Order: sequence, then C-alpha cells, then structure tokens
Amino acid sequence: AFVPCILTTPTMSSGSDFLLNFVAGGVSGAVAKTCTAPIERVKLLIQTQDANPKIISGEVPRYTGIVDCFSRVAAEQGIGAFWRGNLTNIIRYFPTQAFNFAFKDSIKAMFPKADKNTEFAKFFAINMASGGLAGAGSLCIVYPLDYARTRLASDVGTGKRQFNGLLDCLKKTVASSGIGGLYNGIGVSVVGIIPYRGVYFGLFDTLSGYNPYQKSENGVVRAASKFACAQSSAIAAGYASYPFDTVRRRLQMQSEKPESEWVYKGTADCFAKIMKDEGTSALFKGAGANALRTVGAALVLVLYSEITAAFGGK
Repeated sequence: AFVPCILTTPTMSSGSDFLLNFVAGGVSGAVAKTCTAPIERVKLLIQTQDANPKIISGEVPRYTGIVDCFSRVAAEQGIGAFWRGNLTNIIRYFPTQAFNFAFKDSIKAMFPKADKNTEFAKFFAINMASGGLAGAGSLCIVYPLDYARTRLASDVGTGKRQFNGLLDCLKKTVASSGIGGLYNGIGVSVVGIIPYRGVYFGLFDTLSGYNPYQKSENGVVRAASKFACAQSSAIAAGYASYPFDTVRRRLQMQSEKPESEWVYKGTADCFAKIMKDEGTSALFKGAGANALRTVGAALVLVLYSEITAAFGGK
C-alpha cells in the first residue's frame, strides 16, 4: 500500500539522480550476486533441505554441512550448477537492489534531519526506517522472482530438474496453486525485510557517518574502510533476519503443491513446527554459509558508493 506513496512523493530525487541510483544499485547487485552465487546456492540447499520432498523421502541423502554440500553438488550436478538460478536472481536482484537504494534516499528525505553527534538515537532510527521501508517496498514489487529463484536453486540429486527455467517455474506454480502461490511467504518476508534492510542500511549509514576514511584521497584506504563498514552491517543484518528468511524459504518450497498437501499452514505454523520438530537452532540452518555470502552484500554497498561517487552522485 505504501509503494505508490514512495513513487509519487514530492521529495523524490531529481530524475538524473534517481536514474544514477537505479543503475548503480542494479549493476552492483548483479556483479556481487554472480560472484557469490555458489555460496548462495549452498546456503539455500542447506536451509530448505528439510522441506525438500526428495530429501524427506530419503531418495537423496541430507547435506551434513557446507563442505559436504559443495562437494556433492559439484559431483552430482557439475560445477555450472552452482550458478543454477543465478540469471533469475540477477533479473530479480537488479530491480530489488536498485529500488532499495533509489527509494532509500527519497524516503529518508521525508524524515526530519538529525545530527549524528547530538541526536544519535534519532539519526540511527531514521536510517533504520528508511532502509526498512525501501526494502519492504522493493520486495512487494519483485516477490514472484524471489520465489522462482528459491525453487530453481533448491533442486537436489542427479535426476531431472523439477523446473526448466524461470517461466516454467512460474507457469507450473500458477497452474497448481494460482497466482497466490507465487506470493506464498510474502507476509513473513515483509516482516523480515524490515529488520534486515533496516539493520543493513541503517547500520551502514551510521557507521559510514563515523568513518574517518569515508572521503580519503587514497582510493584503497577509502574502499577498504567502506568494505569494513559494509561487512559488519551485512553480517549483523543477516543474523537479525535469518529466522524469517528460513520460514519464507520453507513456505516457498510447497507453493506448487495443492494447498491440501502443504506441510505448513502459514507463518506461525511454520515457526512452531520447525522449533518443535527440529529445534530453535533449525531456524538458523545455512547461517554459516550466509555469513560467507555477506561478502557479496558488502561488496554491493561499496560498489554502489564508488559508482555514484565516480559519476558525481552523493
């Protein structure tokens, strides 16, 4: 409901600034996602394996950890399989990340200004709110692509793929579950994106405000300091929102089935069943690989910052 407000707000940046933010955010995201695709695929496989029919039935053995998953995917599906779903991820990620960055600055302009030295709490809260709202708005726009990316990357074993590509995935899901199947888990996703994007952008902006090397003439020192701020932000954000992400992926894994066959009846039921059957720690399955993946998230922030600076952006 708030997306149109974001798009039509009178505080929107000028057209050229918005376009620069859109392109810089999208290119940064595409490059970083391609570089970290193997880690992200392993993270998704470990995270969703307890909802994967082939693993539940015993047809395919469980993955015991990051190393086991890497070695088995390479042996069973080939090295190229680590990038399975990556094209869809880029298609999804370009508008997601671009809207995140472009809207974040526009939304932040709607809030009152705060001095980081005298009003730190207000300064941090504004950064958290603008980052969270930008992330939630972006997710609502591209959620079907996020769903398809999860399903394409969660194929296991050496047999025939469940889906032949993005369009096949979307088509089969709509045929069995209707349009709503593409949005399974969006509720918990919107809830989870607020702490993730809020901490991700809010902490990064806050740390950047205190970074003494933010505008250093030495390019290496400047980039390294930005990367340290970004990496800290990405790791903190990843752990803050990881349980929400696990529930989202589990709900997405059952979308192409008739609703009568769903293991989880909704967000609350999914949380409850995971904690009851697998333990609370199961909400963090794949979190180790996710921490490695945050290198990509940090790289996005640094690339975006450097690209906009190079083209005269803020």
